[in-house]
Amino acid sequence: MKKIAVLLSGSGVFDGSEIHESVLSMLALSKLGVDYQCFAPNILQMHVVNHLTGEVESLQSRNVLVESARIARGEIKATEELELDEFDALIIPGGFGAAKNLCNFATNGSDCVIAPEVASFIGQFADSCKPVGFICIAPVMIPLLYGEGVIGTIGNDSETAQAFNLMGGKHQAAVVQDIIVDEINKVVSTPAYMLAANIAEASVGIEKLVKKVVEMIG
Repeated sequence: MKKIAVLLSGSGVFDGSEIHESVLSMLALSKLGVDYQCFAPNILQMHVVNHLTGEVESLQSRNVLVESARIARGEIKATEELELDEFDALIIPGGFGAAKNLCNFATNGSDCVIAPEVASFIGQFADSCKPVGFICIAPVMIPLLYGEGVIGTIGNDSETAQAFNLMGGKHQAAVVQDIIVDEINKVVSTPAYMLAANIAEASVGIEKLVKKVVEMIG
């Protein structure tokens, strides 16, 4: 039976994983009969955002793994616990946590770096030529992981696309329902809430991405 890892970055669009994207990814996997396991790095979030007001709660701190456990219903492992041989592919939902906790694109743009725990985790899938799906803003990590010429999308935001290209990638514009596939690197990306106006729109591209990632498993 196929098994896919899902990498989370907290809980909540403004400082963690986008909850709709995360749940839609897991739902799509379940509908295809594919088993999955959630992971997250055991690190502190960049900051905590009050999702009611949008304000940063400067006196609070939260752990990415602990917060991600909310979405995973407690069934989650730290990235360092990965046993690569048990998994066929990886899917990474978006949300600002992908750009604040998994890497620091939110503050550093094209000069960003990926958190060491995260680079090691995703790198194992990349080095083993196992398919990886990147959703929403998560694709900004693709050029740093796969190198010059790798193909991906964050939708059609020109500034983010330019940063993607500056990091060595080849950005392809996409609408919300699209997936962009790099067959050579086995990378799939979709804009989701970079463009989606509602959960139904986000679900279309995410379901396509999950289906394609599963199809790419050898």
